[in-house]
Amino acid sequence: MTTLSIPGAVADSAATPTAAPTGTAAELTRLLYDAHRHDVHRDWRELAADPAMYRRTDTPPAEQLADSYRRLRRVNDTVDAAALAADPARLAALHEWTGPLDGALTVLAGIHYNLFLGSLLDHDPNDKRPLDDYLRMDRVGTFLCTELGHGNDAAALETVADYDRTDRTFILHTPHPAARKFMPNTGPAGGPKSAVVAARLRIDGRDQGVFLFHVPLTDESGPLPGVTVQALPLRPGSPVDHCLTSFDRVVLPPEALLTGEHGRLADDGTLSSSLGSKRKRFLTAIGRVTAGKLCMSASAVGGARVALATAVRYAHHREIADTRPDRRRPIWSHRTHHGPLLAGLATLYAMTALHRDAVDRWAGHGAGASNGPGSSGGPGDSADRAAAERQIAIAKGWITWQARELIIESRERCGAQGLLPVNGITVLASDVEGAITAEGDNLALWAKAGAELLLETEETSLPAAGGTAGAGAADPADPADLADPAVRQALLRAVGRIRLARARTRLREAPAGDSLGRWNAAAPDALAAVTARAELDAGAALLAWADAAADPDARALLLDLHRLFTLRRIDAHAATLLAAGELTARQAESLPDLAERSIGRLADHALTLVEAFDLPEPLLAHRPIANPDYQQAFTA
Repeated sequence: MTTLSIPGAVADSAATPTAAPTGTAAELTRLLYDAHRHDVHRDWRELAADPAMYRRTDTPPAEQLADSYRRLRRVNDTVDAAALAADPARLAALHEWTGPLDGALTVLAGIHYNLFLGSLLDHDPNDKRPLDDYLRMDRVGTFLCTELGHGNDAAALETVADYDRTDRTFILHTPHPAARKFMPNTGPAGGPKSAVVAARLRIDGRDQGVFLFHVPLTDESGPLPGVTVQALPLRPGSPVDHCLTSFDRVVLPPEALLTGEHGRLADDGTLSSSLGSKRKRFLTAIGRVTAGKLCMSASAVGGARVALATAVRYAHHREIADTRPDRRRPIWSHRTHHGPLLAGLATLYAMTALHRDAVDRWAGHGAGASNGPGSSGGPGDSADRAAAERQIAIAKGWITWQARELIIESRERCGAQGLLPVNGITVLASDVEGAITAEGDNLALWAKAGAELLLETEETSLPAAGGTAGAGAADPADPADLADPAVRQALLRAVGRIRLARARTRLREAPAGDSLGRWNAAAPDALAAVTARAELDAGAALLAWADAAADPDARALLLDLHRLFTLRRIDAHAATLLAAGELTARQAESLPDLAERSIGRLADHALTLVEAFDLPEPLLAHRPIANPDYQQAFTA
């Protein structure tokens, strides 16, 4: 019988060396990890080089979960927790590097540092609510917002916190089963826990909107009085202690209410707020969700990066029979095999560039300073802040959806080996589903973004195509012009303009008086415009990297990646562009040939593109098929 020797063979594997990239790869590395590499990515990369941080798939789920909490405390031992929670760029980088190691660790870290601790830090401080237990991680923090009956419509949640004027306490209560909190990590694993709980504040029976409350949940013995925790069935992927949590008239002290400009409660029970809208109060209170979107995107980028690196490396040392029986050749040599992976690399580089832009815009180019309660960083100007939030939402949807496709493609290109958990791809496919749904379901985020784009001018909804590399006229009059990146960017912008125009026309033509019917008529084209906006921004960000490349070979590779990325997108929208006269039949016919030329030029440089990821050697050694001696992982 043949068995797979998971820990031993992998640990002894003679992995392909992963010393610091040099030459062209080094310049690509510099661009991939931008100016923040040393102070943002370095520490997490070092952590990713420790095999003790890797999830084991050969142990029971309960043991895997306990290990994830131990790794969370290991992370806490290496950081200034308050500084980490205040820095969106470092939070995102944490997710990017730990996501491929242990998906549960990434979930737990995001909840504790961003949603829980970050929410406490973003609101008014209170001496009666010290943070020491959470900074030391004597208690783990969690975040309870969505309910069994309220997910994307969390603003309508039904958990209540009634204010008692006599002693200035709050009575936290779950009025019925649909109002149970779904599905935070409130189980016994990981030790005592406290939560930031979203509840509807009522004063004298009047609804004041949803606010956040600091609530101890459990101690060493289990749930505290009035708190009920019910474990949910295990989901696919990395195990997390997801639960239903409810409250039976739990009494909270005055300092439990998290206050800020959006709402403060005077001793006499008078609520003052700079925001008249209950919905705006709620969105301000849960402002940490925006940084959470960046974190979800980052985990997807990290997972897709490791999956593609594994598949590309495997394809270079996995040999198959040649036409002559006495010869063998790497499977990479087949166009049908390397074509999809090179297209995936082009998309991954564009995803990463787009994510870097979104992080920089939100974090103030690395400043990471909070702008007050609920801000978690971000631009100070309200209009600019709203635009940054929309960019993050669009990027989160596009990046996580693209990551799913890239991970699945990588798994398929690795054949049956890709199915083995030890090779680390199948768990990434499961974990990315969580990123697609967490911090706002992608489709709901895009529906909101699409509706906002409909109301804006073309200049703000679809910024002018960026990038100057290979500059030329932006008038696509000849097939040769498609070699010009500025022309390709202009065509991506045209797609968005056309789809928004259609959406506005359908909105106007729909029967008046039926707001849902009018939106339903416009929605398909509005969401297509969101896709175009994501592709336009990703292309511009990748082209900016090519402009910034100091090494000519790195610049040439980035231009080919941009060419392949944009040509494939233009090809997908060819019917729309042809019908609008933005693309000629001759140009449309040339698209596949132009893409094939880019694939041909990139085929010999795939390992350089992967080397630039600068993945730690132990991380690659832990995945047998990422190494030439992968067959030694099997022992008789």
